[in-house]
Amino acid sequence: METDTVWDVIVVGGGPAGMMPAGRASELLGEIGQKSKVLLIEKNAELGKKLLITGGGRCNVTNSEFDNRKLLEKFKDSGKFLFSAFSQWAVKETLDFFNKRGMATKVENELRTFPVSNSAKSVWNVLVEYMRKNEVTILSNSPVTEIVEEKGLIVGVRLKSKKIIYARSVVVATGGTSRPETGSTGDGYKWLKKLGHTIVEPTPSLVPVSIKDSWVKRLAGVSLQNIKISLFQNQENQGSLKGKVLFTHVGLSGPTILNMSKDVGELLKYGEVVISLDLLPFDDHGVLNTKLQELFKKHDKKKFQNSLSDIIPSPIVPVVVELSKISPEKRCNSITREERLSLVNLLKGITMNVKGLLGLDKAIITSGGVVLDEVDFKTMCSRLYPNLYLVGDILNIDRPSGGYSLQLCWTSGRVAGESAVRNEFPLLR
Repeated sequence: METDTVWDVIVVGGGPAGMMPAGRASELLGEIGQKSKVLLIEKNAELGKKLLITGGGRCNVTNSEFDNRKLLEKFKDSGKFLFSAFSQWAVKETLDFFNKRGMATKVENELRTFPVSNSAKSVWNVLVEYMRKNEVTILSNSPVTEIVEEKGLIVGVRLKSKKIIYARSVVVATGGTSRPETGSTGDGYKWLKKLGHTIVEPTPSLVPVSIKDSWVKRLAGVSLQNIKISLFQNQENQGSLKGKVLFTHVGLSGPTILNMSKDVGELLKYGEVVISLDLLPFDDHGVLNTKLQELFKKHDKKKFQNSLSDIIPSPIVPVVVELSKISPEKRCNSITREERLSLVNLLKGITMNVKGLLGLDKAIITSGGVVLDEVDFKTMCSRLYPNLYLVGDILNIDRPSGGYSLQLCWTSGRVAGESAVRNEFPLLR
């Protein structure tokens, strides 16, 4: 690497939100006949450490909702800020980007979109090849300690070695504080706060929930589809979602639980929280009562413990039998009306007492970061510094599980990469 180079663009952070703007900035320079002077700086030895484990290693690359208005509704209050960025680059453009580079995709439940290979390495390969082809310079094993400012402009970054690397524009793509073992340790928040940006302190956002009830541990590894999950506090329903739940050795996870975890965290500030699972949300109490009557008539000589797998998944049957207080050995034709109605209530609402949320080390993403009023989303440029760009998890944007986090990386990164170059080359504007 040329030590005295003043780079056109420096991108700090080699995750998805960093690789995209680095590749695009360099590509755009090439389109106008300029030699690439784009530098990507990464603190780890390898790029994309968190990307490679996202989605259990499968990588939920986006959500195939092509209507931007519907898509941005998922970002709640943050959505109104994102329209200008998503009008430039959204889901269709993202899929075209990966598909045209040889990575086929497939759509699963709730429009979650994955590589056909079921491997995050496919996504990683496309991004790394994109940067290689466009001659991005990579500087790995190089922790940054500061973004350097002089007279209201960003002039470069300082490395841990004390060396300053100079640039005309800097893109900060250092992520939040989730999964710190991958390098997301909140460094960018400290730098930006020092520069005068307002930072909302990070908290776990998409994170598994720990449960007090001991029986939950016996179901570790069991996943249930199409479950209705409700939150209760002081016996009042605080919200419900339908979807998939995964039991773990300490409690609950899975997309639906992750998407409710922020609400769980808020409720815990005010007292005890109970999670209720409706195992059969498409049947009301009356319909389910009739189904049980027919079931017990069909299996009248069977033991109760052997009868329920017709209507609920086999792995959870022993727990339901135990919680029902009906003797496992009891014959179906001996079950009383009161026992049956009690079983209906149980199947429509198995309750668990929340112990708490797991920590930042287990969070998929965190809430927190730079307040959105301090960013121009047409360019992803800081409103405090005209040559500082902020992308991905560095921003205080809430979003659910389901491909939305990576789409935020692709969109904000693409817009920032283009804007950083156009800012320096007026003919491109």
